[in-house]
Amino acid sequence: MGIVHVVMFEFKEEATATEIADVCSRMLMLKDQCLHPTSKTPYIKSGIGGKENSPEGLSGGLTHIFVVELENEEDRKYYLEKDPAHLAFVKSIGGVVKKAQVVDFTPGVF
Repeated sequence: MGIVHVVMFEFKEEATATEIADVCSRMLMLKDQCLHPTSKTPYIKSGIGGKENSPEGLSGGLTHIFVVELENEEDRKYYLEKDPAHLAFVKSIGGVVKKAQVVDFTPGVF
């Protein structure tokens, strides 16, 4: 059973639409850029995202949401701690992201 990794961003007020679009595009490209250390092939099972649009008004300022599915704990650990593409992305967004919030879960495990 895979691990679902949910990433939510609030952008800085001064972030331009172009900068926001760039971050979003690069976040989605991680699905193809993150390569397994052994097989050298993409290991993210799926990656989707979009702009928050809930009518409930409970987003807390988070405006862009991304959902990444990973196969197992080993892949998640590599993604978070060692994957050069992911680490470079994280390092690059500090100038435009005001807040990032991340939650993970395994479907069906409570």
